[in-house]
Order: sequence, then structure tokens, then C-alpha cells
Amino acid sequence: MLPTPLDKKDRLLLNLLQQDCTLSLQALADAVSLTTTPCWKRLKRLEDEGYIRGRVALLDGEKLGLGLTAFVLIKTQQHSSLWFQQFVDVVQAMPEVMGFYRMAGEYDYLLRVQVADMKSYDGFYKRLVNGVPGLIDVTSSFAMEEIKYTTALPVAL
Repeated sequence: MLPTPLDKKDRLLLNLLQQDCTLSLQALADAVSLTTTPCWKRLKRLEDEGYIRGRVALLDGEKLGLGLTAFVLIKTQQHSSLWFQQFVDVVQAMPEVMGFYRMAGEYDYLLRVQVADMKSYDGFYKRLVNGVPGLIDVTSSFAMEEIKYTTALPVAL
């Protein structure tokens, strides 16, 4: 099933939800000039078609004692589907991994990792390199300051 093209009201709803997913149905309906039933139907369609993947609370890593962000670049000699699936399974099971990307360019994979401190990162690193054979280069860079962080996609109105 092909997704329905988004109109201006759909895009406005998506932008509003990205800013605050706790807005009431009435507040969303008022913001897009609809009554609650048609607004609810739009939201349901946006969820059913996969535009809305979930609704979450964004937590403060620093306040939770997870103040170290590492970007891990990985090179490998392995590219078989069996190796890839094993690698994916190991990385997805690691709760410290906040983002996981297959890359084009010099490195094969990029991980964004959130941990408490350098000792915690060292434990993560050891589990990673001991859990996946065939990694030939694992390079890490550490964020000194978070200047911008957002989960909101730039949905054009």
C-alpha cells in the first residue's frame, strides 16, 4: 500500500507532534482547524502508514549519569550476509548504542554511543571488539560539548 501524499494539515500535525507529543487531541485539532474526529483519523492514518513510528519522552543523559558521547567508526574485512547479521545482532543488543549506521566512504559503520564515563566506554569497547570477529579498525571520537541535538525532522509546511 502506497502512503497517502501529505497535505499541509498532515505536515502541521507532524511538526506539532515532534515538538510535543503530549498535546491533547483537542489541542492538535484546534491547531490544524479540524474537529477531533477528522484529526484523530489523520493521526491514525499517519501512524498506519508509518509516518509516525512512535511517541517517546526524550531524557537528559547528563542528569541520568550518561554524560559521555562517543562516535565510533568501524572498518571491517568481513562483508558476508552471515557476518553482517551477527554484527547487527551484537550491536543492537548493546543498550549504549543510540545510533547505528552503515556508511559509504573510508569507514564501514558509525555508532553513536552514550555512556557514563571513560571507564564505561572502555567496557563497551571491549564487549564490542570481543563480540564481533573481523573488525580491523575501531576509531573513537568523544564529544566535548553538545551544541545542537534534535530528533525533529525538517518537515516542510
